[in-house]
Amino acid sequence: IPPSLCDLIGNMLDCKSGNFSEDETYHQMIDVRNDLRLMLDKPSKFLHNPGIEKISVSGLELNNSVYGQEGELSALKECYYCSLSQNKEYAIITGPSGTGKTVLAHRFADCVVANGGVFLSGKYDQLQQAAPFSAIASAFNEYCNMLVVHAESLNATAVASGLRELFGHDAFHLVSVIPNLSMIVGDSGGLHGKEDCVDAQERLQYLLCRFVEIISISTKKPLILFLDDLQWADRASIAVIKRLLLTL
Repeated sequence: IPPSLCDLIGNMLDCKSGNFSEDETYHQMIDVRNDLRLMLDKPSKFLHNPGIEKISVSGLELNNSVYGQEGELSALKECYYCSLSQNKEYAIITGPSGTGKTVLAHRFADCVVANGGVFLSGKYDQLQQAAPFSAIASAFNEYCNMLVVHAESLNATAVASGLRELFGHDAFHLVSVIPNLSMIVGDSGGLHGKEDCVDAQERLQYLLCRFVEIISISTKKPLILFLDDLQWADRASIAVIKRLLLTL
């Protein structure tokens, strides 16, 4: 389903449930009709996903047993090895509560780390849906701490240099959601930026994607991002995930 159509339906549901947002909520049906007409008139721009065919997807559905899971673990490993020769891969682990989805992910993490990769994880919480990027920010915050502790093995100098050069004064905005980033880029005046961007969340989405781009290039290590309980993710996080899959 095209992301633009998903967003349109999501905005309509928000209107029905009373979750209003000035910029994203439809105020009258004519706005919905106009957006639908725009999609139909220009499908190549609004309905097609350029580059999506280059993304490989793996889906795992677990049964009611938390034991074994060797087949599922092998599937994750295969996905990981494919990512080493392609741009990106993503896997979705589904199943009832208590079937060992998180345990499986952490078993996979051991394999990634043992093979020289970097495994980052964050967990969404139903009670923290109002906090944008919570799980993504938590994972990257821990990564910044890893850079300080394991500076040599993670090529921290190159990462820090790349981040400073790329972000400059914009680092202030990222530090607001990734506090440990200040230990990497320092506080040389770059952490006192001005709020001159019309859409703060759009800016953060862009900066988070560039952050991933820099650490992926600079560390020269496979980077795995595990997001637990994705069903509780906020809309801003979903937008970042889409951007990462389509642009990196």
